[in-house]
Amino acid sequence: MKTIGLIGGMSWESSVEYYRIINEEVKKRLGGLHSAKCLLYSVNFEEVERFQAEGKWEEAVNLLGDVAHALEKGGADFIVICTNTMHKVIEYIEGKINIPILHIAEATANQIKKSKLNTVGLLGTKYTMEQDFYKSRIESNGIKVLVPNNTEREIVNKVIYEELCLGNIQSSSRDYYKMVIKNLINNGAEGIILGCTEIGLLVKQEDSEVLLFDTTLIHAIETVNLALEN
Repeated sequence: MKTIGLIGGMSWESSVEYYRIINEEVKKRLGGLHSAKCLLYSVNFEEVERFQAEGKWEEAVNLLGDVAHALEKGGADFIVICTNTMHKVIEYIEGKINIPILHIAEATANQIKKSKLNTVGLLGTKYTMEQDFYKSRIESNGIKVLVPNNTEREIVNKVIYEELCLGNIQSSSRDYYKMVIKNLINNGAEGIILGCTEIGLLVKQEDSEVLLFDTTLIHAIETVNLALEN
């Protein structure tokens, strides 16, 4: 079994889900008292969010690069960044280490291809929905990506940072997300990417008439696949 290096804390609410899913999946596959071999470095999200808001991506690279290097020195065989947004700087973090990073968008695209869908809607932070770093990874696999309109993107983003990252689950926000999902479906989405690792805390499959791709679950399962790979 390989040792997993988890970069968490962005937010810790979803990092808990990573830890739970990974260990439950290892136990399911191997039985007995088996659990995952992993190192978890949980950052201070207040600092990371400030870098995001101020556009200080180089500072974010330095922080997460140092974290990834520490995990490598600690014995990790590969790195998992437990968030979608910070994959914006994955290439720069990769340049600071000698072990691979498991990309969340690539894992998600593989699941979408298995479902044989051509067009998906994307929910996430405004950075993930509006910038190219994430959508291009999905689209390079021949999948069209739709995003909500400007007003919807602002509210989806606000719910993530002001509610979900604080563990605050509001039924009114779930209803709003369901409306946004319905609008994406009406615009041609055959499935929906929950492209923020906290959204799965709010929205479940029963809230959508099309298939949801929960990136936290997908990424965590692919982490186990890689950890147990011969």
